[in-house]
Amino acid sequence: MLVTHAKVATLGAEPRLIEDGAVLIEGDAIAAVGATAELATRYPHVERWDAGGQLVMPASICAHTHFYGAFARGMAIPGAAPQNFPQILERLWWRLDKVLTPEDVRASALVCLVDAIRHGTTTLFDHHASPNAIDGSLDVIATAVQEAGLRASLCYEVTDRDGPARAQAGIAENVRFAQVAPPMLAASFGLHASLTLCDETLADCVAAAAGRGLGFHVHVAEDAADQQDALRKSGRRVVHRLRDAGVLGPQTIAVHCVHVDDEEIDALAETGTWVTHQPRSNMNNAVGVARVEAMVAAGVRVGLGNDGFSNNMVAEMKAAYLLHKLAQRDPQAMPGDLVMQLAYENNAALARIFWPDLRLGELTAGASADLVFLDYHPTTPLSAGNLPWHLLFGLEASAVTATVCAGRVLMRDRTLLTLDEAAITARSRELALAAWNRLA
Repeated sequence: MLVTHAKVATLGAEPRLIEDGAVLIEGDAIAAVGATAELATRYPHVERWDAGGQLVMPASICAHTHFYGAFARGMAIPGAAPQNFPQILERLWWRLDKVLTPEDVRASALVCLVDAIRHGTTTLFDHHASPNAIDGSLDVIATAVQEAGLRASLCYEVTDRDGPARAQAGIAENVRFAQVAPPMLAASFGLHASLTLCDETLADCVAAAAGRGLGFHVHVAEDAADQQDALRKSGRRVVHRLRDAGVLGPQTIAVHCVHVDDEEIDALAETGTWVTHQPRSNMNNAVGVARVEAMVAAGVRVGLGNDGFSNNMVAEMKAAYLLHKLAQRDPQAMPGDLVMQLAYENNAALARIFWPDLRLGELTAGASADLVFLDYHPTTPLSAGNLPWHLLFGLEASAVTATVCAGRVLMRDRTLLTLDEAAITARSRELALAAWNRLA
């Protein structure tokens, strides 16, 4: 298929903005990028898709999310409102995840996958929990991802909070899925956080992951309570406790890292551990602001996730851009090109840890054909150099009209082609209400 008459923003090492551009898709990859006139002449018999002057650019990537959290939207938490982050965990998330059934797990995943396609996000790193429906839960999510036509890395959240039997079941689910993960899906080893894991369970997880090529996906110092717990348990701060346990490394994702100090930042850099930043979630939970610029300056690889918020990654970029300026009272903090780096270049590099031959975040020959069409017609000049600020100040989610993942068209002219959104929405409403009633 030849996409023609698009404003093509290639991104990548040598970013270009091609005014009347074209993208040739062969199978699951991009075969050529150039001017419409040139590629239309070179490939006269290829099926055409006229973009009508829309902006075409690489699809978004979400480096950390929770599909199972979809049922929390609009839910009134029974009892007194939480006053801090530990209470948010105890009164909301640790009650909601316990009432989830396999059908709930599937429905909540599908809801989030619809949302991802609508927002042009084709690759997601999910972190799952359903303590009373552990066995096979990752297969349930994987099947939904395959139906959607998206790409995802999955893991199950191991924790001690529900007792040793469920902790071992979580370990087994991670190991089992890693052995059977189908194409377009990848596996990590999920851990909740240092504050809900004892030394023995951490050791069991490290032993189970050894020799299987698995890194870990774990919440790290999201709140000060995590640091207080680690110091009480071990006399060490969270990052050092996890490093000494063998959790950190170039295949591990340390989520949040809001309350890490300079020595912990150095340890993250030295071990090659990935960090993901989720500004909307951090603001919502009132946990603080991660020192992203300090981490990047120290050599830490930082990506951008959403922690279960909408899969509108442009909204997450806008939050990152604004939050740090406010927190530091510095208009030069977190510049737009750094936000762009986290969302595209760094997230694409993280994806290559799980899919080594996959090139995302760029529209160049040989890259995966993951693209998004945006009905965005700027009122000021648009170039490769100022694209980040157009995304941050001009673009809205409503601009997304088409989403392509690995050469497969998942949405065209705002119509989903792989999922029945109306049926998914109706069933999700029924299941969510039943879950709320069980929780109450």
